[in-house]
Amino acid sequence: MADTLVTGGTGTLGRVLVERLRADGRPTRVLSRRPGHGHVVGDLATGEGIDAALRGCDVVVHCATGRKDAETSARLVEAARRHGAPHLVYVSIVGIDRIPLGYYRQKLAVERLLADSGLPHTILRATQFHDLVAGMLGVLGRVPGVLPVPRGVAFQPVDVRDVAERLAALAAARPAGRVADLGGPQVRAFDDLARAWLAARDRRRRVVSLPVPGNLAAAVRGGANLVPEHADGTITFEQYLRSAGVAG
Repeated sequence: MADTLVTGGTGTLGRVLVERLRADGRPTRVLSRRPGHGHVVGDLATGEGIDAALRGCDVVVHCATGRKDAETSARLVEAARRHGAPHLVYVSIVGIDRIPLGYYRQKLAVERLLADSGLPHTILRATQFHDLVAGMLGVLGRVPGVLPVPRGVAFQPVDVRDVAERLAALAAARPAGRVADLGGPQVRAFDDLARAWLAARDRRRRVVSLPVPGNLAAAVRGGANLVPEHADGTITFEQYLRSAGVAG
């Protein structure tokens, strides 16, 4: 069986995905700038080592992300053309075509790059990860005395374990273009998630919902980040908090 290459395989999602692929018996290598067990050394920012990393791979799961996604992904696509046109599986984000955020524009550009590449590919959009929501609450929680959150905003956070399971299945299947989005099991108001986060940390703090102006906030208030029709994740925010050692 040819190898699967995972870019971003040392990140929050990538680590879980690599474990899942290997547990399924799939030979898996990780593209990394640093040597390590199961790593192939390469750098998407410069292109160094990418050809060697792709050699012998029939699937590439592209989880690496950053401020120059379109540029680095173009290097990956060009290298894939030189090495047998492996199946490229890409994890993207729900709402990138509706939410005016620079990072999201980069993700959308990568989707279009893959669609126009002529390479076999699959694109999965997922909602925000639990750890991202928890991280935002951690920043907002630094305000003394209260926990301020944007008014009228909801999230549908999904666990990286659910995303990794879907990606592993897609990597084992035929290329399918853009597939159905993956959302977390619950659409939750941000103030509700804030209270769950406080309860898990055994902290007493008044949650205050404040109006936030601007097109970005308006898009999120309008639900551009949600896919309630695809609430296919299984792990709730509270379950994530417990498994992450936040609760208790």
